[in-house]
Amino acid sequence: MRVRRCAVLWLESREVAHFDLENLLAGGTGIHSQLQWFAHAPHLPAPVVVDADALLLLGELSPLDWVAEMPLREWHGAANLRRLLKSGLLIGSTKPWVAQREADERCRDLHWHGLAAVWHVASRWQGVDSAQGVIDAGVDTAEGLRDKHGAPPPALLERGEAHARIGLPAAPPDTFDALLDARATCRNFDTRALLSLDVLARVLARTFGMRAAMHAADDFDVIKRTSPSGGALHPTECYLIVQRVEGLVPGLYHYHGGAHALETLPMPDGVALADFAKTAVAGQHWFAEAPVLCVLAPRYGRNFWKYRNHPKAYRVCILDVGHLSQTLQLCATQEGLGSFVTAAINEVDIERAFGLDGVVDGPLAVCGFGVRAQAMATYELDPNHKVWPRAGMV
Repeated sequence: MRVRRCAVLWLESREVAHFDLENLLAGGTGIHSQLQWFAHAPHLPAPVVVDADALLLLGELSPLDWVAEMPLREWHGAANLRRLLKSGLLIGSTKPWVAQREADERCRDLHWHGLAAVWHVASRWQGVDSAQGVIDAGVDTAEGLRDKHGAPPPALLERGEAHARIGLPAAPPDTFDALLDARATCRNFDTRALLSLDVLARVLARTFGMRAAMHAADDFDVIKRTSPSGGALHPTECYLIVQRVEGLVPGLYHYHGGAHALETLPMPDGVALADFAKTAVAGQHWFAEAPVLCVLAPRYGRNFWKYRNHPKAYRVCILDVGHLSQTLQLCATQEGLGSFVTAAINEVDIERAFGLDGVVDGPLAVCGFGVRAQAMATYELDPNHKVWPRAGMV
């Protein structure tokens, strides 16, 4: 058999603290700190603890060139070699290691930039309740944040003296200004109101629909959306959690921007739709109550086909999602609806439900929209009082 190192590897030195009863009884702090090395690879579900010998072995091997196993076995020991093969940090050429090899090759073929791939995988959540987390940390209010972290940096940055500023002509307000001022993150949805299918169709078409198409070259088509996209590639797909829309069965869907149509996807067995919506947005129940949630999930292979192993490629995907989320919110606001976008999501749970890979394609944010509730039960930030006149609060 031949072996090589996995395609992308990042080694992290981390001080890990453990409770030590004997140390405590002897008059110490009861905390024992130990330095450990963790190996991060984007094709693995979690970092792997490695020792000094593993570090030496991994540092000797190329991610490209295959070498014979036997000399490594004799020098580092069969047990160490097998442990690294099982972990997926080493890739074997024979059948017993096909699962690790295919996972590594999938990552190679997508042309991820190494550090971006590690960051992407390491920042994905599963089963996190972020809403409860901020409550437990005491930072669920402005006062709590201020007490916990001190004063934030100023809201407005000054780079010169006030008297030296050059005033600009005031822009006369128009209908577009009114639309911009009316956009505010909605945390209070009417849980009894159904969203019109026509309204849903308009928001999806204006945000994700194909507005034009061009045949650039053989097997290379380019489309136009209302939002910009790096390289005109538009890699981001819209997956929907539909809860309350007239004429639509509640469930999971994919929006096809060329056909302007919904594709029905299977719901995971034994999972209630409302529970999944709450899990998707990491326990933020105020967002989970929206009649429609849109999962924004780039197809990384579409972007990285052009920007191969590029240090800016992942950033472009993030920008793509940001553009689309703002367009969606403005389209929803124009329809008189409340809307939101959040990156506090459980990516792994969403990927499993929609059949996404996480490295090939996967969610970066979730948006939602629908009819606002008549009264504010969960606090919303509305400084100019365009959405919530004070008489409408509870």
